[in-house]
Amino acid sequence: MPENRQMISIKGTNEGLTLFINDSCSFDEVMDELKEKLSVYQPNDDEPEVAVTVKLGNRYLNEQQKNQINELISKNNNFIVQAFDSEVVRKNDAISWKEESDVKTVHRIIRSGQVLEVTGDLLLIGDVNPGGSVVTTGNVFIMGNLLGMAHAGANGDQNAVIAASYMKPGQLRIADYISRAPDYETEGVYMECGLIDEVQDKIVIDRLQVLSRKRKDLSGFERRIQNG
Repeated sequence: MPENRQMISIKGTNEGLTLFINDSCSFDEVMDELKEKLSVYQPNDDEPEVAVTVKLGNRYLNEQQKNQINELISKNNNFIVQAFDSEVVRKNDAISWKEESDVKTVHRIIRSGQVLEVTGDLLLIGDVNPGGSVVTTGNVFIMGNLLGMAHAGANGDQNAVIAASYMKPGQLRIADYISRAPDYETEGVYMECGLIDEVQDKIVIDRLQVLSRKRKDLSGFERRIQNG
């Protein structure tokens, strides 16, 4: 590597400092230059802590290496590492992310006593009969009748939604919120969705069209459901 190529550069921002690490040099070279750069900084006791974001580019650091950099930056300085930002992820992390973000399409009827569990979003083309259940870590979209139980955001995602062509559920769950079926007889509703209303602090049933306003990241998928 050319000697005049800088391994580490530091830029001040409104949020603190951003530390850019050259991704073509070795980790040992990074640590040596970082020690040299930090050695010239002698903060006063009354200076506030400064947040540092470490930009890694196309470099992956394991937890031990992150801890080494974190310890070096924080030692004898008023700096605190708030984040490591890398363009590289581990294969397992990428697979997990893909599973969480994918829409799983299932063609079947969920009958009484059956439970369908998926990771990520679910598009069910079929019915959920009374006594049947669907459980997802993401959103639930049902092209059919929802007459049983649907649980969206099972890992705690309170922004998850439940939508169905015809909705007369036995129970709706979003994250740890539960909405039970009413004690009185209802006709059910067409093309509706269930989502958490933060003001009312409960699950509410609303028109499917509200998702374009309340859950903007779903607007494209919602249009596809409405248009068939």
